Amino acid sequence: LLHDVSEDCGISLEEIESRFGAEVRNLVDGTTKLNKIAQLGSESVEDSHTQAESLRKMLFATSQDVRVVFIKLADRLHNMRTLGPLSPQKRERIAQETMDIYAPLAHRLGISQLRRELEDLSFRWLQPDEYRVIANLLDVRKTDWERYITYASRVLRDEFQKAGLKAEVSGRPKNIYSIYTKMQKYAEQGKEFSEIHDLLALRVLVDEVSDCYNALGIIHNLWRPLPGQFDDFIANPLGNMYQSLHTTVTALEGKPLEIQVRTREMHRTAEYGVAAHWRYKEGTKKDMRFEEKIAWLRQLMDWQQDISGAVFVESLKTDVFKDQVYVFTPMGEVKELPQ
Repeated sequence: LLHDVSEDCGISLEEIESRFGAEVRNLVDGTTKLNKIAQLGSESVEDSHTQAESLRKMLFATSQDVRVVFIKLADRLHNMRTLGPLSPQKRERIAQETMDIYAPLAHRLGISQLRRELEDLSFRWLQPDEYRVIANLLDVRKTDWERYITYASRVLRDEFQKAGLKAEVSGRPKNIYSIYTKMQKYAEQGKEFSEIHDLLALRVLVDEVSDCYNALGIIHNLWRPLPGQFDDFIANPLGNMYQSLHTTVTALEGKPLEIQVRTREMHRTAEYGVAAHWRYKEGTKKDMRFEEKIAWLRQLMDWQQDISGAVFVESLKTDVFKDQVYVFTPMGEVKELPQ
């Protein structure tokens, strides 16, 4: 509520501190500084994905308290939800900036729900025709898909129960932008929309690693697995520590259905980011020091469930990237320099 009052309303940081305390003052001050840096850097983002990557790093580096980044992301989400009254040029610029910087930033922090909404809102303004096509397609199929997922989940739960396996089964919807990227990849291979296997997906969570393989056996006994659509990331974890069993089966009504099976611990790792699951999807070259620090930061988010609030807040005041210096060239490019 207060993040813009210093910049937009002329309220001094001293007054904010006197009324709300030093902690709130520092968060407002940090957000104000972050806004100025983001505004300056965004002018060069459109020219290069490398520039966007550097700016994302700098947004972290300049924030001594990562909660400032959370506030900035929430502020950006609100901005994206209210873009309508702005001019087309301004809408496009803000949407592109969000797609290049803020959606990947949310992804790195493990805030998947926020990332999905930022992507969809950006896509809506950047490619409105493609957005409408997919949205209409989803509207037409939404009821059928929800019915299908509900029925498939119930059938699978019943099978697990018969086998005495304790498991949680849930549907995993795809967001519009994710569907669009998949459609693009499939089109390059000469495939149709109907051939995308993981538009309909289930996630199975179990207690132990052995339960994962038991669940997989039950699934493959129930539904025929599609050739070439199985990956064992438990026995062969990805380099970023991501673990899960991925399979696609011909399920009810002959429809392909992707199913992921993992333990609850693996799920927490994947969701909160020790795995840094974002990296293998983004397809960019790894920066190992950046990778390690983001993995640590996202793991810290998971630890907050097990430690006191005071300890966690103090831990958030991180020195991520303290060994790097970021500067702007006269042309507005972001350059990363060692200290």
